[in-house]
Amino acid sequence: MGFTIGGIREIRSGSRRRARSTEISAVAEYTGLWGWDVAPGARAVRAGSGRTDCSCGAADCPSPGAHPLAFGEELAAGATWEKAGVAWAETPGAAILLPVGRSFDVLDVPEAAGRNALARLERMGLPLGPVALTPTGRAQFFVAPGAAGQLPDLLYRMGWDDAALDLHPLGPGDYLTAPPSDLGGHGPMRWLRPPTLDTADRPPQARLMVGILAYVCHRSAA
Repeated sequence: MGFTIGGIREIRSGSRRRARSTEISAVAEYTGLWGWDVAPGARAVRAGSGRTDCSCGAADCPSPGAHPLAFGEELAAGATWEKAGVAWAETPGAAILLPVGRSFDVLDVPEAAGRNALARLERMGLPLGPVALTPTGRAQFFVAPGAAGQLPDLLYRMGWDDAALDLHPLGPGDYLTAPPSDLGGHGPMRWLRPPTLDTADRPPQARLMVGILAYVCHRSAA
């Protein structure tokens, strides 16, 4: 039996409902379980000639699909599933963004270097926080707030030239696109090391892992 137009619409509507439910569940998990603030973000929109526009509507948007929505309500840590549902009903299709510099900072490295570093850090038994993977080939390590400002001094004291390393901090004023949201039209974010109750609200100090991250970034570049 063939599909009817009504059947196709029902399938598409069901897919949208499932996607929305998944996003709301993720938001409620981030706020209620892990204790993170969440902001609704813009989405990248495919336009003609391979161009990527932003759902914010600005023709000259500097970061399509990778910034908070000006009219979106930020959810504070502890928000319930019901509050997440209300917020995402007002901004349907919004990406899930985590404000950096509050509960955590981020150290961003190439994915290959990040996987290598994670294996080394686990073998050494060092404390670790969540690690996110971007669809553009980056690994993002969650560390204690303040790391972004401390990184240049930490690298200098360890004898590394931060300008020569593909190791970048994200701190106050930055936002991390959280799984399962799409990152700027490149694809969905994923977890390399998902958050847990032991790590989400107590990310490690950057000094405990900077040496390893710098070393593997140097080896990867070489």
